[in-house]
Amino acid sequence: MKTAHAIRKKFSIFEKEFNGKPLIYLDNGATTQKPDVVIDKMEQFYRYENATVHRGVYTLSQQATKYCDDVRKKLKDFISAHHDHEIIFVKGTTEAINLVSQSVARSILKPGQEIVISEMEHHANIVPWQQICSSFGLVLKIVPFSDDGALQLDHYKDLLSDRTGFVSMVHISNTLGTINPIKDIIDRAHSVGALVLIDGAQSIAHMPINVSELDCDFYCFSAHKMYGPTGVGVLYGKEEWLNKMEPYQCGGDMIDKVTLDHTSFAPLPYKFEAGTPAIAQIIGLGAAVDFISSIGWDEICQHEHELGQYLEDVLDSISGVTRIGTVKPRSGICAFIVDGCHAYDIGTLLDQQNICIRVGHHCTQPIMDHFGIDSSLRASIGIYNTTEDVDAFKVGLIKSQNMLK
Repeated sequence: MKTAHAIRKKFSIFEKEFNGKPLIYLDNGATTQKPDVVIDKMEQFYRYENATVHRGVYTLSQQATKYCDDVRKKLKDFISAHHDHEIIFVKGTTEAINLVSQSVARSILKPGQEIVISEMEHHANIVPWQQICSSFGLVLKIVPFSDDGALQLDHYKDLLSDRTGFVSMVHISNTLGTINPIKDIIDRAHSVGALVLIDGAQSIAHMPINVSELDCDFYCFSAHKMYGPTGVGVLYGKEEWLNKMEPYQCGGDMIDKVTLDHTSFAPLPYKFEAGTPAIAQIIGLGAAVDFISSIGWDEICQHEHELGQYLEDVLDSISGVTRIGTVKPRSGICAFIVDGCHAYDIGTLLDQQNICIRVGHHCTQPIMDHFGIDSSLRASIGIYNTTEDVDAFKVGLIKSQNMLK
């Protein structure tokens, strides 16, 4: 795509050579690179406009508050939520899931109720639910996936009952690349009265999200996977449920009134935003939303679909390489193993050629267990990647493979 070459020019990191070689960055599932506009916005705030938010009567503080309020409104529109106050700023997807799990366990769920997750979840969508099940007398149920990476929906349907209190599912698997049918997942859960959280960490930068049409109760994602900064993310929650939930953390900025005997909490969204927020990062997130919007979803989706298919075809063409997860529809994430070669050895040799991919269990050890392996390699694309990147990756992978024979 000719646009991808133009987009690369908006990222200073791609101008730099490492050991005389250009950067081939195919680890977008872990984190994306940052366009100059995001870095510039954050630098401008720190250099010329730095102040904290809320309660300040001076201009800089009021301006910082407005910046954060404007980003909240921008995010509301970006994911088509109904209200600004349904957008909660968090550190990232992990904190969002912990917030929801702890709060619904204390405020909404009852002992003996069941929580349903899948076998393909990131650890961040497994461990918090294990912990609250242990602490609050809840029961964890698991939906398996088939060897091609498809969620077993018949099994999911069979698990649902009047005992189901909550369903928490990944939108796109960060290892398998599977795009789950989350609208169907949400509707089936609602039919038995269960609430639903969708982990959107791998989807938010790759497809339009409309939480109102999906009708999910919660949706969460991290800025750093959508060309924004680390340290900030978003929890969307329906107003009805956020109002019923107890705060996850307590401290400054989330209170209404404090005495030595009693505390009342601030209204949404501040009820869940204890402490000074990540102001510069929130501003950077707003710039990332503008950046994605300036390209447009039609362009992004077409490019990533075509390049993702090209990446799959390249991997399938290499003898001794086996992809993990082949079901359609899928995203531009490809995990794979190389016969007779340890993943870390391949990853190290690729690094020497300045080719960046992921190596390990990708925080999805149950997926590794499913396939009887301890690790895999993973290549994942973004809007700045090109067929030339994939071609260089192919050459580097074959070279590494041959060196280890």
